[in-house]
Amino acid sequence: MSYQREIQVQTAGHKAMHDLTDEVARIAAESGVRSGVVHIFNIGSTAAIGTIEFEPGLQEDLPDILDKLFPPSRNYGHEHAWHDGNGHSHLQATMLGPSLTVPIKDGKLLLGTWQQIFHLECDIKPRRRTIVITVMGDS
Repeated sequence: MSYQREIQVQTAGHKAMHDLTDEVARIAAESGVRSGVVHIFNIGSTAAIGTIEFEPGLQEDLPDILDKLFPPSRNYGHEHAWHDGNGHSHLQATMLGPSLTVPIKDGKLLLGTWQQIFHLECDIKPRRRTIVITVMGDS
């Protein structure tokens, strides 16, 4: 069986993080799947999905380290083509990836105590993001 929902996230722009854990858990529960997986996918090439301990220090650390690895700059090849200032945004999002799969056991997400599902905005401006949540498994 499969079950799919979309959620919307309004971001404040570059470095904005959202905790999606409770909403993903709610959708997984309403699906009726007892054993399976939930797949969380961000539509778009300048935002990422992952897991982290969702606390203020790491909400600052993760985007900051990505800016050190891929700093904002007009020197990226993307800038030569589009001149939109977000070449680093694409690279940061690609590095982390647009999706995550989490197992479901006994109807609950199998996450560690300090492991939450996050959405990270890598683009330079506020965005309204669509995230597709697909639950697959047995009821």
